[in-house]
Amino acid sequence: MQLHISPSMRSITISSSNSNGGFIDLMKIKVAARHISYRTLFHTILILAFLLPFVFILTALVTLEGVNNCSSFDCLGRRLGPRLLGRVDDSGRLVKDFHKILNQVNTEEIPNGLKLPESFSQLVAEMKSNQYDAKTFALTLRAMMEKFEREIRESKFAELMNKHFTASSIPKGIHCLSLRLTDEYSSNAHARRQLPAPELLPLLSDNSYHHFILSTDNILAASVVVTSTVASSLRPEKIVFHVITDKKTYAGMHSWFALNSVSPAIIEVKGVHQFEWLTRENVPVLEAVESHNSIRNYYHGNHVAGANLSDTTPRMFASKLQARSPKYISLLNHLRIYLPELFPNLDKVVFLDDDVVIQRDLSPLWDIDLKGKVNGAVETCRGEDEWVMSKRFKNYFNFSHPLIANNLDSEECAWAYGMNVFDLHAWRKTSIRETYHSWLRENLKSNLTMWKLGTLPPALIAFKGHVHAIDPEWHMLGLGYQNKTDIESVKRAAVIHYNGQSKPWLPIGFEHLRPFWTKYVNYSSDFVRNCHIMET
Repeated sequence: MQLHISPSMRSITISSSNSNGGFIDLMKIKVAARHISYRTLFHTILILAFLLPFVFILTALVTLEGVNNCSSFDCLGRRLGPRLLGRVDDSGRLVKDFHKILNQVNTEEIPNGLKLPESFSQLVAEMKSNQYDAKTFALTLRAMMEKFEREIRESKFAELMNKHFTASSIPKGIHCLSLRLTDEYSSNAHARRQLPAPELLPLLSDNSYHHFILSTDNILAASVVVTSTVASSLRPEKIVFHVITDKKTYAGMHSWFALNSVSPAIIEVKGVHQFEWLTRENVPVLEAVESHNSIRNYYHGNHVAGANLSDTTPRMFASKLQARSPKYISLLNHLRIYLPELFPNLDKVVFLDDDVVIQRDLSPLWDIDLKGKVNGAVETCRGEDEWVMSKRFKNYFNFSHPLIANNLDSEECAWAYGMNVFDLHAWRKTSIRETYHSWLRENLKSNLTMWKLGTLPPALIAFKGHVHAIDPEWHMLGLGYQNKTDIESVKRAAVIHYNGQSKPWLPIGFEHLRPFWTKYVNYSSDFVRNCHIMET
């Protein structure tokens, strides 16, 4: 007899053989199937052994936190998540309902007599005490936000107006400096000495020297430009500065440079009244610009009256204010268009604005081949700073005006004033001045609607086709309106330009950019000290 047990243990077979006949007797017994296998039991015990410590820890935490008012499953659900143990999260539905209410009140009129809380905490307190429904709460919240937006907007425009007036004013210290130096001119013979000395006069028209031209009525700014240029030069003895100022500032400007030598550089100070060529016949349009009542009102009048502040952004408003700076109708600001006539014996010059600082030797500028062009300038339509270096013709001109639309390309790259290399010899062969005058006349006829920024737009037209782009590292712009100017880029630039309202000599100048300018202020001067200039 043989006994066979199947591997699954579900059947047993018994067989026996008959010795006489060779027959085989079989008997098969089926065993009832097991409901739980040993393997399943083992896995179950293993899982429980893994989970029980966590259940113990979770229970201990709930006990320690003092949460005894909920069932164990409820507390566990609160810990492990509402969806795991069947609790429903209503936050999504609440957000949808609130969004629906907000859309509803967005189109409704806000009652005129609605009393608004002054703060969010007051809103919460009133909502609790008055038992606001959701719609009332949403309507009140909308009214509060609109009120705060209006107040912030009005505050921003007021700030821009105050900044504009500050930028257009003359600081007390600089005004004091001008008055004291003017008085010194009348009482001190040394302050009236000839500039330059008689034996150096021939050098004023010697083209082997490097001639710089500066037109300004700001004595302190002029001193910084001249001092920084001479200090940064590798050959200061080759520098000749031609400083042009107006009649009221001439005595003070002359006194400063007579009393503060820039040797070995040579300096000449002239007033506009000393140029025989500057007559009404030669500059008729500019005379009209300075004397026309409507134009003077445009630059000196109320800049808010008639302006629709609801349709403009603070940035656009700031740009419009800057365009209405009174300096743009000053003859000094237009003088650069007459350089070939004012300096008939010079061939190549560098023209500098009074809000620049020179940080590197500029003599290589005279070696730049302008390729027959008149104006070597930095283009302002490309660069890392997308705000400062993104200027094209569309940023300056009104292309809804037919004359502008028919004659200019809105995408044409603009260039910058501030540091320009002018080939006066090539300039005299062009009609740049006549073109400049012609477009000024057209703008006057159009009530100043053809462009928005001072002297640059007509120059962009007049010099069209006469500009040679130079390396941007020669001239870095934006230090007067770009607060986020990269300091390392400032250090690398040959010329840094504080164009914009935040001049370094004004209280609104950017503190982190001011030291690049103040390092060239002559604080040892009695005039500077007595006028308390740049004192903190």
